Amino acid sequence: MPTLESIAPVGDTDTDALPPLPGPLVPLLHEVRYALARLIDEGSEHRIDLHALPLNTTLIDQLLAFIGRGEVEARIDAMGPTRIHESATPGVWVVDYRDADDQRLALHLEIASVPQILRTDRATLNAGLQRLDAGLAGAGDPSPPS
Repeated sequence: MPTLESIAPVGDTDTDALPPLPGPLVPLLHEVRYALARLIDEGSEHRIDLHALPLNTTLIDQLLAFIGRGEVEARIDAMGPTRIHESATPGVWVVDYRDADDQRLALHLEIASVPQILRTDRATLNAGLQRLDAGLAGAGDPSPPS
């Protein structure tokens, strides 16, 4: 199974034609570019809430067309679907939060190696370890390795 690091970017970024960019999106894309540079240089992540910006549906659609789609996608089903996909620019993710009726609740651009929502926190990892230990003990293994 490929890891996120082993998946090659889509297309030849030197020659792929980009769709036209409406003027109101230029400052936003400069913010994305700056955030990606900070991610590379400092490991600093950044999130942009597109619904908090004065963007209409047409501009959001044009932005999503401009940044394109990469090869990595994920879906989380918890109180409604959350759809995540990497853009054609590695490290720039689209995170689309929806409710149970599939109405959009929030739309974020996340500049990160992996979006926060896909990371498992330490408490959940510990719960998983305890579940495995209990399963091993139930299978007759009295002492799982430390």
